Amino acid sequence: MTPIDARKARALTRSAAAALAALCLLPAAPAANADTYPSHPIRIVVPFSPGGAVDGPTRLIAKELSKRLGQGVVVENKPGAGATIGADIVAKAPADGYTLLLASQTNAISATLYSHLPYDAVKDFEPISLLAREPGVVVVNPKVPAATLPEFIAYVKANPGKIDFASSGNGSGQHLFAALLASKTGMKMNHVPYRGSGQATTDLLAGRVAMSIPGIAGMMGHIKDGKLRPLAVTGARRSPLLPDVPTVEESGVPGYEAYVWMGLFAPKGTPKPIVDLLHKEIVAVLATDEVKHYFASVGTEIVGSTPAEFGSYFKAQKELWAKVIHETGAKID
Repeated sequence: MTPIDARKARALTRSAAAALAALCLLPAAPAANADTYPSHPIRIVVPFSPGGAVDGPTRLIAKELSKRLGQGVVVENKPGAGATIGADIVAKAPADGYTLLLASQTNAISATLYSHLPYDAVKDFEPISLLAREPGVVVVNPKVPAATLPEFIAYVKANPGKIDFASSGNGSGQHLFAALLASKTGMKMNHVPYRGSGQATTDLLAGRVAMSIPGIAGMMGHIKDGKLRPLAVTGARRSPLLPDVPTVEESGVPGYEAYVWMGLFAPKGTPKPIVDLLHKEIVAVLATDEVKHYFASVGTEIVGSTPAEFGSYFKAQKELWAKVIHETGAKID
């Protein structure tokens, strides 16, 4: 070897060594081998208080998912700030499939309602599946002189600015469901926000407010007892729990559709094999007799969408409620 060849060889060796050293400094990519996942417990962050509308169903799903995966699946409640506290925890968690977010329509609403979120509601998450959805029900106190939704709309229009509707808080699903209805019908009502659905229901039962649009399941007892009158359901189809009650659209409001829904997200960058595995197992869980019976008993429709379908659904929900928020000027409490 000539001196020139030797110098070239040494230079190539130093270059290769430098490249290897630089490669070693790169962050390790998360393991994407679905064959070894999961190797330890998974947590599902529920950004609402224990005992809420989505908490119970999530715990049932977690129990069944644990059986299928052979690892514990723990529900961790992180309520507050319109579901943004829990969402932020998951957005900043390692993208390894061990921290998941139970999302709802509240997350789609908060994406616009809060102007300075510490995460991007769309870009910082990997959709796994839209699990299920429950329509709301337009209910009035029996003292209200309206037996149908068209009659209620006429009553409000005859008394502009004099009729109150209740919600579980500014910017809540109940608030925006009613705001969307008012926007589509030209009703002028007064919004009375409460800190939670409990007091809102209490005042509705007492006749202090005239109307509200909560989820169906929690209202069935009051409806059966005659303490509340159902006028319409907010879904695309009639509810099996209230088969004689028409939808809002059937009642003369074209294009109206609103659901309380629940879906599952992972942090952005979670490997596709893990997302696909979670989706497959979630769909299997939703098909079990125990889960099907539970959701049927509370009038909730099981969906089990693909990750792509859920991603598109979430974006559409975000856009829908952003429009309503901008039209109504809704603000956080």
